[in-house]
Amino acid sequence: MTAPPPIDRAHAPLHMIVNAHAGHRHDRQDLDALLSRHLPAGSRPWVLYRPRRPAELPALAARVVARARSDGGVIVAAGGDGTLNTVVQALWEHQIPFGALPRGTFNFFGRQHGLPTDTDEALTHLLAAIEAGDMRPVQLGRIGGRIFLVNASLGLYPELLEEREAMKRRHGRSQWIARLAGLVSLMRPRRSWRLHLTRTDLDGQRHREQREASTLFIGNNPLQLREVGLSDAALHQGGLGALTLAPVGRAGMLGLILQGLIGRLGRAQAVQDFAFSRLDIDLPGRRRMRIAIDGERIRLPLPLRVEVAPRPLWLLGARDTAEPA
Repeated sequence: MTAPPPIDRAHAPLHMIVNAHAGHRHDRQDLDALLSRHLPAGSRPWVLYRPRRPAELPALAARVVARARSDGGVIVAAGGDGTLNTVVQALWEHQIPFGALPRGTFNFFGRQHGLPTDTDEALTHLLAAIEAGDMRPVQLGRIGGRIFLVNASLGLYPELLEEREAMKRRHGRSQWIARLAGLVSLMRPRRSWRLHLTRTDLDGQRHREQREASTLFIGNNPLQLREVGLSDAALHQGGLGALTLAPVGRAGMLGLILQGLIGRLGRAQAVQDFAFSRLDIDLPGRRRMRIAIDGERIRLPLPLRVEVAPRPLWLLGARDTAEPA
């Protein structure tokens, strides 16, 4: 395990990157006013960064990382899991202390690590963690060279996200809208893929196999896995958890939805779940594949390698519990 990065507990500048499009509109508190109240003039310096468009976030995060490396600052991301992911992509290799203010729809990352979802409370918690030097290493997943905090998937799940985004644009950003969009998308006919998988188990055993699947889902969040009835044991052993979903008709998909809602998805015959330390994925005949990473869709070249990232993320104020106290 690498040593935690150094931090000037009293004077480290605060670099906060904010996604103003994340979360519910009534939850988007004025962070400028909150920071001015918590950090008045003459105390810890702080800078707030807001991209004008979501597409500007990766370049902005890279610039902020360069500044934090120069002045020994702390980087904070305020937004949903996708926003946190984009910021972590830029900083994880540089071992910069990271803080999160969860402001998304589901906030799986923040909930896993016990971070408050109320912005004022979360900021108080974060500043106390900086002053105490309280940071813990957090496991990251990596797929095709890209980091993920919560999950990565291919097949059905990226298409479900497209349906969810379209419905949110029309009707709002609530959890119920997101879940309804998912149900609508799941009930539509989908194609499947012949996946070529080379899996290294947690004990080092290697397996080669082919699976016909409409989805391959890879989890790095015990809370999310437990919610649908899948084992999170691999995450406690330094590995990752995954499932494949075999092709099913509408009636079979309805049954899967019901089992997922009551936390028994792992018992469904169409679902095969497994743990691994490394997974190589290929689809012969295809050069690229649409992938969903922490709720954001990208295209990556095939074949893909999935594994635990070689360095952890040093998260400020993480708690032992998977849910906030």
